[in-house]
Amino acid sequence: MPIHAGLTRYILALDQGTTSSRAIVFDQGGNVVSLAQQEFPQIYPSPGHVEHDPEQIWSSQLQVGREALAKAGLGGGQIAAVGIANQRETTVLWERDSGRPVANAIVWQSRISSHICDRLKAEGREEFIHARTGLVLDPYFSASKVQYLLKTVSGLRARALRGEILFGTIDTFLIWRLTGGRRHVTDPSNASRTLLFNIHTLAWDEELLATFDIPRAMLPEVVPSSEACGESSPELFGAAIPIAGIAGDQQAALFGQMCLEPGMAKNTYGTGCFLLLNTGSKPVAAANGLLTTVGWKLKGEVTYCLEGAVFIGGAVVQWIRDGLRAITASADIERLAASVPDAGGVCFVPAFVGLGAPYWDPYARGVIVGIKRETTVAHIARAALDAIAFQSRDVLDLMNAQTSQPLSGLRVDGGAAVNSQLMQFQADILGVSVRRPRVTETTALGAAYLAGLAVGYWTSARQIAGNWALEREFQPSISAEARQELYSRWRDAVARARGWETPRSAAPAQA
Repeated sequence: MPIHAGLTRYILALDQGTTSSRAIVFDQGGNVVSLAQQEFPQIYPSPGHVEHDPEQIWSSQLQVGREALAKAGLGGGQIAAVGIANQRETTVLWERDSGRPVANAIVWQSRISSHICDRLKAEGREEFIHARTGLVLDPYFSASKVQYLLKTVSGLRARALRGEILFGTIDTFLIWRLTGGRRHVTDPSNASRTLLFNIHTLAWDEELLATFDIPRAMLPEVVPSSEACGESSPELFGAAIPIAGIAGDQQAALFGQMCLEPGMAKNTYGTGCFLLLNTGSKPVAAANGLLTTVGWKLKGEVTYCLEGAVFIGGAVVQWIRDGLRAITASADIERLAASVPDAGGVCFVPAFVGLGAPYWDPYARGVIVGIKRETTVAHIARAALDAIAFQSRDVLDLMNAQTSQPLSGLRVDGGAAVNSQLMQFQADILGVSVRRPRVTETTALGAAYLAGLAVGYWTSARQIAGNWALEREFQPSISAEARQELYSRWRDAVARARGWETPRSAAPAQA
């Protein structure tokens, strides 16, 4: 007998991340009914360049969606709606007629288009772009990736001008496939990460498109984050299911953490770390490396955020596992790091693909400093975890400087948030409490909430706010002097990592 058979309905969240595709079934209480996850390969064609195979993204996401339903004993007819959360900025171009990608996806981490951003900076376009988008001019975002593909794939620009080629971030690509090519859409949270979307007019900006030389015909329609915008093809999950929630993964996590009021913030510890602060219904001008971005559009109202982006968070644990081969599973790092009392003076700056906020240095590269004869791999593992917390401190310091009331606590989520040692050090180095919720799958949960609100599964955000529950709170346990000494050492190490590559050595050969 299926464990959840009957008339009861659920929400299916598709959480497409940088290193894995996940699917989670939630019930009305926001509880996880079933979960499926599948990693997919990372492709590194050259130093600082990261790609994904879009077909592997699609096949893995479809497979885990089906697996999650099977684990719950559910048919597609018992799913009220599908919500999608996705790795942001990652760029896919595909053929309108066939749906086939024309190249591998360029991942948000990739620095392959740094030279395009450098040229636009030299032309004095940086401030104009920042004013329209709330973002910094950096290869992290989608626009320079699109331009790079249009320039390097033979004949692609001419085809794009004829309307034969479509652009999308991962949410758009998944919805295209889920609907059998019937819907080419995105939402404001994802659109606001492209460098092509005006966050004040909430529309694609013709001057930005001209700046990056990108044809308007390639772009998707922008729809609300919470609205039924299409249906999945019946053969995929056994029924046509409304696709009703879309949000970039970090905005989805902010919503899933129920940070619904201005001044509430969360930090997600995934492949990277992303600290978002709800700033309400009007965009707050960001400075010193922070970003202004759209959180979500719900019931006709837009919520904005300040964001600090750290490129390498949990990905440093993957490097300890796959590159250094010091552990066999990512979860093993907590035990390894706990085998030493501290990092032994070692400082690890994991700038594998440059540095995000507050540095925005695409030419920084990773360094490990402070190694002595007695240093062991356990010290390096400990320093790797410490680096995740240090980078988040970099971001929070910026936010405190730009808000009238410094944060007194931080809600946390993401895969690495289950690491209690890391969360304790995060509280120590921030000097504020760190609050971990009972349900840490907040990215998928946010997408589920947005979808459920659109179809009446939940009646209001106030109703679902009561689902948030504290699992554990971490309080600072070191002195202010010790905190500052550790952080000063970190900043010294960052200075050694910055500008390691030159623009000339990092630029790709032109096709």
